Amino acid sequence: MDAWKANLRIVLVESRNSLNIGAAARAMFNFGFADLWCVRPYEPSFRSARSSAGAATVMQQARVTDDLAEAVSDAELVVACSGLESRKQRHVQRRLPAGGDAIRTHIEDRKAAVVFGSEKFGLSNDDLSHCDWVLSVPTDEACPSMNLGQAVAVCCYAIARNAVPQESLQTPASVPAGVRERILSLLMPILQESGFLHDEGIEERTRKLRRFVSRLRLAPEDGRMLLAILRQIDWKLAHPSLPASEAELSPGPASETPASQQVVGKGR
Repeated sequence: MDAWKANLRIVLVESRNSLNIGAAARAMFNFGFADLWCVRPYEPSFRSARSSAGAATVMQQARVTDDLAEAVSDAELVVACSGLESRKQRHVQRRLPAGGDAIRTHIEDRKAAVVFGSEKFGLSNDDLSHCDWVLSVPTDEACPSMNLGQAVAVCCYAIARNAVPQESLQTPASVPAGVRERILSLLMPILQESGFLHDEGIEERTRKLRRFVSRLRLAPEDGRMLLAILRQIDWKLAHPSLPASEAELSPGPASETPASQQVVGKGR
């Protein structure tokens, strides 16, 4: 397998059909990809797919988690595969084959995750808030929806078809999704404490702020700086009577392990 192919992760969210899960794994195997994560799959279907023939290596190595944020935590680029027209106003949309070229260029030396929704409901607004942009397959208007296994196969082919990346599509390095989620987890209570956020409508505000942090495309050093700033603010809000100079001597957010070294949840 080409080394760059190890940088692509396929994520299936709430898949329910064992045949679709198995077909997605076989499609990955066909084009040399092996990193599969399943988020909240229907357990009987996942067990059935894992024990079936074909792409056994991909299925045996597949990771399962209840948290999409964990599944994409080490990816700098997170792309949703969706054909829902109503979501266009919230996310940048790219169609194949151009979208596949962008992903191929990114995974030359950095990690990316492509996220697919369930067969019945697709991706929720919360799922989409974890994604940087939306990839769509140019299907016919008379039948726009694709089978999950077919969608994975088409996307894997579009990404794998170019042996070399396109220099014109290269982008600067940025913090992975796990660090962006850590920034959000520090930012939310600060904004609540300041009165900017209230309990009413908190879920939608959280999605908007997650997309906002994602759009910043922070360089790694900027991500570390912002985390330090937020930890210091969080510490000061928790210790209003102490001078800021004592932050280094006090336990708490200011002395926590950097987010880049933390593990978000556990797969199984």
